[in-house]
Amino acid sequence: MTATTEPPTATGDTGLDFVWLEITGKCQLECIHCYAESGPTRMHGAMERMDWLGVIDQCADLGVGMVQFIGGEPTLHPDLVVLVEYALERGMEVEVFSNLVHVSTRMWDAFTRPGVRLACSWYSTDPAQHMLITRRNTHARTSANIAKALAHGVPLRVGIVGMLEDQNVAAATAELAVLGVADVGVDHLRQVGRGIRDRDATVAELCGGCGDGVVAVGPDGAVWPCVFTRWMPVGNVQDALLEGILDGRAHAVATQKLRAEFDRRTESHARGCGPDCEPSSKCNPMFPSCNPQACNPHDKTCSPNYKKPGETCNPWRCGPTK
Repeated sequence: MTATTEPPTATGDTGLDFVWLEITGKCQLECIHCYAESGPTRMHGAMERMDWLGVIDQCADLGVGMVQFIGGEPTLHPDLVVLVEYALERGMEVEVFSNLVHVSTRMWDAFTRPGVRLACSWYSTDPAQHMLITRRNTHARTSANIAKALAHGVPLRVGIVGMLEDQNVAAATAELAVLGVADVGVDHLRQVGRGIRDRDATVAELCGGCGDGVVAVGPDGAVWPCVFTRWMPVGNVQDALLEGILDGRAHAVATQKLRAEFDRRTESHARGCGPDCEPSSKCNPMFPSCNPQACNPHDKTCSPNYKKPGETCNPWRCGPTK
């Protein structure tokens, strides 16, 4: 399928279901694959508490079902608890994607509230290899807080990103199972930000659901079709309302470009491409036991841990083609 010359006409109906709220660029870690290039020297950005509360209000008014607080490391933001509680008050589910290095008592109180869930990354059974990826010796802390989250009954999913030749992903998955984690997913390195190795960040690095019912807002208010599409800003919430941005020309142009690429992948997949061709990793980061050819390369519910009513997509596992 080829793209048309002109972008689709804006409709005024955003169809927005899920929003990433990237509230800070600051992080204790400097993971070698971080798409946001977060780290200890980064800042929270120009967005202040009232700005984020306003964005949360806009999300709720647009019918968003879930927001994910992400960074950087969201637990380093002084207003995280306030923002989580406000999103719950506005009737949305909340996921906090944290490295789980340090969680205060106040944050545990917020995380154990109904409607809140956690997500984190995990890399290796070997603390030294874990540190090679995160650049900090945090294996034990993260492991302890994974166990604590489960003990508190907090819904938790853990993602493993495979990027090292000797990284034993199967062993890491088994280790998480011993800890009691039932929801584990595996993804490959995506070459965006510090993840870039041998090519620039392009649409080829994306999962297949960017901009389709999802959107991301960054620490300085920039709006992207998803957190990975940082080279495709479509507006800024400090300059315009989120609804206006999503109904604007820049967003229409960006989403048309994405749809054209994802439709091309779908057509290639339908012609019987092998498991090594794009998009063999799909929207659903691959679960080790999954058959790649059973995955849907054009699943529109890529948003972490969120699905629309009646849809069966699990964002960490392959599912049947709809």
